[in-house]
Amino acid sequence: MATYAVGDIQGCYNELRHLLDHIGFDPAADRLWSVGDLVNRGPDSVSVLRWFKALGDRAAVVLGNHDLHLLALAAGNARHAGKSTLNDVLTAPDRDELLHWLRHRPLLHLDEKKRFAMVHAGLPPQWDLAQARACAAELEATLQGPGYREFLHAMYGNQPDRWSPDLAGMDRLRFITNCFTRLRYCTADGRLLLREKRAPGLQPDGAVPWFKVPGRASREHRIVFGHWSTLGYLAEHNVWALDTGCLWGGRLTAVRIRRKKPIKVFDLDCAGYQTPG
Repeated sequence: MATYAVGDIQGCYNELRHLLDHIGFDPAADRLWSVGDLVNRGPDSVSVLRWFKALGDRAAVVLGNHDLHLLALAAGNARHAGKSTLNDVLTAPDRDELLHWLRHRPLLHLDEKKRFAMVHAGLPPQWDLAQARACAAELEATLQGPGYREFLHAMYGNQPDRWSPDLAGMDRLRFITNCFTRLRYCTADGRLLLREKRAPGLQPDGAVPWFKVPGRASREHRIVFGHWSTLGYLAEHNVWALDTGCLWGGRLTAVRIRRKKPIKVFDLDCAGYQTPG
């Protein structure tokens, strides 16, 4: 039995299936992790959702920003609707079943046996893994509870931008959401810089990739993540970045998750569906 993790798919279903065929993924025996962003912008989001849902316990999926955006649209929040290509999901006959399944995915997946955690974007430097798990559980309870629609109508925004245990209510939930699903850069003291998306080396002074902040509390834990297509594949500082820009004509990458160092097993050229910008 093997465990594989795959980068951001964003509706590129054919590329996903070609990648899995190439690595010999066996849905009856192997496990498949997704770093999130199953949907949006690519040509076949609904098939990606159906594939992962059908895997049942053989799949581990964490929520990404595009997955939350789909849930927000379905809940009636039309903010940024014009930038979405999610009609195949929203008009599908099994729409409600798929959305219910997606809403019950976690923000953080932890495999104690393999000693690996998975998130979509990142963790602020103030959080150790215990704090991250607690914050993920708070947001998951909100998404899976009766008030999820209210959250999905209020989740967008960049403030607050710095962690405090005294944060409460929607401010606290929005900060947690932004860390797990949008974070790339922050300042050395942990202030989130959510507007900055460029590759390392092109960022403004004072902007540090979240995993390079000196003394970050999660540095002893191995973390696999996605979200950052301009970063590409990276394996350093105890993190493995898997978003290699399939949607933008890049590649779709898979690694084999092991108790030892993960192995990059394959990356597949993608035809691409959009031009950046």
